[in-house]
Amino acid sequence: MRRFDYGFLDNGLLPAKMVDLTSNIYSLRTAAGVRKSEYKTVFTELESIAKVQSVKSSNAIEGIVTTDKRISEIVNNSSAPLNHDEAEIAGYRDALNMIHNGYERINFSVKDILLLHETMMSLAGDDLAGKFKQTDNVIVEIDSMGNRTVRFRPTPASETSQAMEQLELAYLIACSNANINQLLLIPCVILDFLCIHPFRDGNGRMSRLLSLLLLYKNGFDAGKYISFEEQINKYKDLYYDALQRSSAGWDKNQNDYFPFMQNFLSMLYMCYKELDKRFAIVHGKRITKTARIEATVLGSLVPISKADICAIHPDISPTTVEAVLGRMIKNGQIKRIGASKGSRYIRSQLPRPTTKALEVGACNCPVV
Repeated sequence: MRRFDYGFLDNGLLPAKMVDLTSNIYSLRTAAGVRKSEYKTVFTELESIAKVQSVKSSNAIEGIVTTDKRISEIVNNSSAPLNHDEAEIAGYRDALNMIHNGYERINFSVKDILLLHETMMSLAGDDLAGKFKQTDNVIVEIDSMGNRTVRFRPTPASETSQAMEQLELAYLIACSNANINQLLLIPCVILDFLCIHPFRDGNGRMSRLLSLLLLYKNGFDAGKYISFEEQINKYKDLYYDALQRSSAGWDKNQNDYFPFMQNFLSMLYMCYKELDKRFAIVHGKRITKTARIEATVLGSLVPISKADICAIHPDISPTTVEAVLGRMIKNGQIKRIGASKGSRYIRSQLPRPTTKALEVGACNCPVV
């Protein structure tokens, strides 16, 4: 049987990249915390948008899809699900709401994990909703020629209940160790959950829900405002590669957690960076939507499109973005490059190196 022991996190021996990544996440979390108390309305809008993106992306990773319009209607409870896929989407919505609204009362325990799974799967009529698998499952890989090979054999069904109990206890022991950084512990626990693969269906979606649960409980709530699931979906090839590398040798207690840890923390870092980009430090004045748009354009060293600006600020309407860009052109602050849909915008005169520019977070690619 697999042995669950996170004592290796107590020795302080971490790759330099991971140390830097963790430090950057803590720094960005502090900045987000300050802004959250000052700009509650903006964060409320972002949470509403991120919830739709999370439900869409987490299900899309598993091939469960519908139109954006239907996703929005289901998430906002303005329409009942019309088919099996939409029932699965609605189930994820309900489980996600449980975590958003009550993560303080939900524990990483067998009891609560089964309850989350039941919530997520019962609307779709799954007869094993809230129950561990009853038959063994395998992770199958299909190559470009259509050939199937077994990539990974999870914990047998007969050992799953005990394995989950051991995982719960190992997590509790690690939580009580003040020398173990909880941010590093979370991806290790999620990897072990995925390798146990305790359910017949829904393991991937459950892993993402549990990731949010543990992050929120430890004060890392960027996923509420910038979809953590969307980041995984955007770079899912890198995610699956890290998962494969970290699961190799897992059944013999010989696996390497670090590839998955690095990927997990990179996804979280990108959430915080995207959240950071929703704001700009504008000499201490109130951060209005207009000021945020202005700072985004003026702080960009390369031409930026209206679509880019809308992606950075999803809570601001394209009409508002267009109006602000029009005023900035008229005032001579920026110039337009190209025409029609291909238009991009850049400040009329880039600042010299000695001039203090408006600060806007840059987009970083994932580190794996």
